Amino acid sequence: MPLAIPKEKRHRTKQQFVYRTLRDAIMKCELPPGERLVIDDVARRFEVSIIPVREALQILQSEGLVVNVPHVGATVAPLSGDSILEVFTVLEGLEVVATRGAAQRATPEDVLVLTEIVDAMDRALSERSYEQWADLNTRFHLAISRLTCMPVLHEMMERILDRWDRVRRYYFSGVLIHRVDQAQQEHHSLLAAIRERNLAKLEETIRQHNQGALAAYTAFLESTPADSPPAPKTSRSGAPPQLPGL
Repeated sequence: MPLAIPKEKRHRTKQQFVYRTLRDAIMKCELPPGERLVIDDVARRFEVSIIPVREALQILQSEGLVVNVPHVGATVAPLSGDSILEVFTVLEGLEVVATRGAAQRATPEDVLVLTEIVDAMDRALSERSYEQWADLNTRFHLAISRLTCMPVLHEMMERILDRWDRVRRYYFSGVLIHRVDQAQQEHHSLLAAIRERNLAKLEETIRQHNQGALAAYTAFLESTPADSPPAPKTSRSGAPPQLPGL
């Protein structure tokens, strides 16, 4: 079980520590879909009893990140076609509302902040810094939702972008790296529509942005054997990332 154990844990309860560490590892795909989570092994690794581990797994199960498989036990939830469809369907709906609200409220200073993020994304692409681009992508969409002054909407955006991040990490080599240039063009279109307060163009671009991404992931899934997981994401040197072992 590849898993990094954070050093700072004194301010957390044991349950919070186990929950946060496992959740972060699942979202980063350090614990890939289908990975078994043996309670005794996790407890031994974290140097805690099995009680906080059970409690953490129950929370993760309620979030849909862990499932109980008969005769196997707790495992990291799979990334199925249905789960990917859910991510982009929810994301599309939230972004239609968020971009409309942002366009109606954005000041010239707000637009400048968004422009600076998109410019940074351009530089990341030119340097093939795809991880940096993805982080900036999340920052861009959250900056838009923040402009709506709707805390519940912003919280929901944070949660669904978290799910998107897990999808894109797992399917990095198969999908994201091939679609990133098109996605960046769509970000420029979104920025221009916000600047012009063109609500019709915003909605059209948001739907194109999310449906295009969904189509790319769906096509990849359909072309990949079910028992053949995506190749691991590589670093700029071409080597697989080194993950701490459990």
